[in-house]
Amino acid sequence: MRSRRRRIVLRVLGALLAVILVALVGGYLYAKPLLLTGTGYAAHNACAVTAVAGRTDPESDLPANPLVPYLRVTMPQGDSGDPSASVFGVLAEQKTYYFLDAGCTLGSAFPSEGPLTQVPAGANPFTAAPTPTPSTAVAAAVAKAFGDDLPAAEQKALGTRAVLVIQGGKLIAERYAPGFTATTPQLGWSMSKSAASLLAGRVAHSGKLAVTDAGLRPEWTDDRAKITVDQLMRMTSGLTWNEDYDLGTPITSMLYLEPDMATFVASQPLAHAPGTYQQYSSGSTNLLCSVLRQRTGVGVDLPRRELFAPLGLSSAVWEPDASGTPVCSSYLWATPRDWAAIGQFALQDGVWAGKRLLPEGWMAATTRSDAVATTEDPGYAAGWWANTLADGTLAQPSLPADAYSANGHDGQRVIVVPSADLVVVRLGFSPTIKTPEKLRVVELVATLAGMPRS
Repeated sequence: MRSRRRRIVLRVLGALLAVILVALVGGYLYAKPLLLTGTGYAAHNACAVTAVAGRTDPESDLPANPLVPYLRVTMPQGDSGDPSASVFGVLAEQKTYYFLDAGCTLGSAFPSEGPLTQVPAGANPFTAAPTPTPSTAVAAAVAKAFGDDLPAAEQKALGTRAVLVIQGGKLIAERYAPGFTATTPQLGWSMSKSAASLLAGRVAHSGKLAVTDAGLRPEWTDDRAKITVDQLMRMTSGLTWNEDYDLGTPITSMLYLEPDMATFVASQPLAHAPGTYQQYSSGSTNLLCSVLRQRTGVGVDLPRRELFAPLGLSSAVWEPDASGTPVCSSYLWATPRDWAAIGQFALQDGVWAGKRLLPEGWMAATTRSDAVATTEDPGYAAGWWANTLADGTLAQPSLPADAYSANGHDGQRVIVVPSADLVVVRLGFSPTIKTPEKLRVVELVATLAGMPRS
């Protein structure tokens, strides 16, 4: 009798353990995509911050990850391997692969295209420019942008890492936070979208692209075939999207789960008729760059060949996804002086060293905010943010009407003011600053634009 009872107890315990095991496995499989976005984010950050930027503290250099208490990030020494991240060291592991001149790619190595275009520094006149001595007024304006007047805690929250001022085509001021220099590449996040607009202009200048082109994907046999290049640039494609940076949303899934980001975006159904609804979408920009790749036959090397080499952006690294398409929405790294060259190139309407590299009028067209039936982001143009909104009002009344900007996560800005012949670069880490005014960059640009020029 006792042994029979024991067998029954053992069977019950066995069944209970089996149920628990199935529940644990099922729970893990359900949560795995969410966990992979967190480990992918950590692995990519660890690789890019150390290998591309030459920094040593990935956890504090870029936005926080909610899985940090549970993550284990492996940082191989020397050339013995590539960074990886997992939960508790065993679950949902994601690995990155580092390539010289192309940065870090998550998941798997991208297909080889052969040698990448080498970029000499000489074409960017700011690279070797001597450190300027700014006027007293300019130095005071830059100091305020760094929060020199603030208590230490508020200055840290402001998080300014670099300010650089170009006026009349000359470097007139620059300053860096401790740990950062003129040669430290910094991530532009969504300022990459503005550079992608320039890259599209380069392909258009070659005659291989028109902004009116439609029928952009062979699998689009429904109304998505009506989506044009211009609509991708203006984020009016109508494709279903959610730009919230939470675990499991389309933006985080695209960046940290999908080896071919453009194909993932292209698979989204239409939520609105093309051209009728403007919604901020990093997916649209990555889809745009897949079109540029298709038209040119060049993937990883495209930004180096068409943009970095002509402008001399020798520090610039535009990281690709595992399919070999540059992540045009988010992953362009460059020094402040190279970011300044991007702004100056835009100010000059795509003329560099006396040579036209963009279609004439490209900048006027891509920095114009067009009227759309419904918009979630007034002022968004075609990769740039315009100060003059579609209804003629100003987003920032203190800035000249012709000002426009490249805006990136956590306070990255390149602001161009053609009427003042001015380009201002502001880079930093400002996750708690929620408005442009509190970044102090609007005040900086307004002050500089209003100063009499010598």
